[in-house]
Amino acid sequence: MRGVSKAKPLTSAAKGYGYRWQKARAAHLVLFPLCVFCQQAGRYVPAVIVDHIKPPKLGDAKLSGEPERIADAWRLFWDRSNWQSLCKTCHDSTKQRMEKGGRLGCAETGLPLDPRHHWNRPAPAGKPGVGGG
Repeated sequence: MRGVSKAKPLTSAAKGYGYRWQKARAAHLVLFPLCVFCQQAGRYVPAVIVDHIKPPKLGDAKLSGEPERIADAWRLFWDRSNWQSLCKTCHDSTKQRMEKGGRLGCAETGLPLDPRHHWNRPAPAGKPGVGGG
């Protein structure tokens, strides 16, 4: 359609992940070289990602155009107490599930604790082989 333009996605640098972040990230990993999730499980795995414990959502704040929201996002982005070292596996699986509100682990029955897990959904009616039918 003519006259309708889509907003271009922000670059990594526009979201804060430019040269300054790369330097701060490298320094953080020198100080905290192990994945915090793996350490909690008794494993010692090198971290490769500096994760924001609470996502600053800087890209969303910038797109909103609200100066106060942008300032708050920048503060959270650079708050080093909001950083944690993670391995790629934990960042891409465990952390993502946590951010989406899923609970981790299983009940004594062996079923996942997350009520949205596909094992906890009711079986479709009338489908042979599904849900024990």
